[in-house]
Amino acid sequence: MLEDGKSTLVKDLEGDLGASMADGIDGKVKRPFMDFYYHLKTGTKITDTVASAKTSGWDIGFTGIYNSMIVINNGTDPKSPGYGGPGKGLIIAVEKTYAQVTEAPDLAQMKAGNLSFVGWDAYPQPDNRGWYFYDLKTHISVPVKGRTFILLTASGKFAKLEMLNIYKGNPVTVTDLHWPAPYFTFRFFIQEDGSRNLNTN
Repeated sequence: MLEDGKSTLVKDLEGDLGASMADGIDGKVKRPFMDFYYHLKTGTKITDTVASAKTSGWDIGFTGIYNSMIVINNGTDPKSPGYGGPGKGLIIAVEKTYAQVTEAPDLAQMKAGNLSFVGWDAYPQPDNRGWYFYDLKTHISVPVKGRTFILLTASGKFAKLEMLNIYKGNPVTVTDLHWPAPYFTFRFFIQEDGSRNLNTN
């Protein structure tokens, strides 16, 4: 069950629906996908990424092919679009289900394990821990099960995040290469009291 009474469930957040990796697919155009940012607390999608990059008004960004690369707002990390701004964001991966994540590591551990961004699980990054597998034969993306991301938001609050799908309607199984995408379904919990308690059970 995705609803737990404490977390926020975001359903079918639209990515760049007009871009494609190939010409002539469902009326889309072969071009780079336009990035966007998302502010977790307010649920705000931000498309003016140039003006907003170096602000604390967003927590995670969706970039790359099908907007599938998730970046974090960190003003001290050169890999972050927020580099040079006030963002305090960090992101680490843990091999636990969402419900099993009840406490965040301390700040020193978060900084030591910071991945900067997460995307395709085959992407060369520390420990190779992305949020989805990409099948090179079917060209279908499948979220990694049993992996949760612990965040520090741009304002410095501890949070946890589970990415659930990139396809419209959060289907259990996708067999059609042309299933509408990117539509992101995910859930998260922010601990507003400043503690590391992430228990949502």
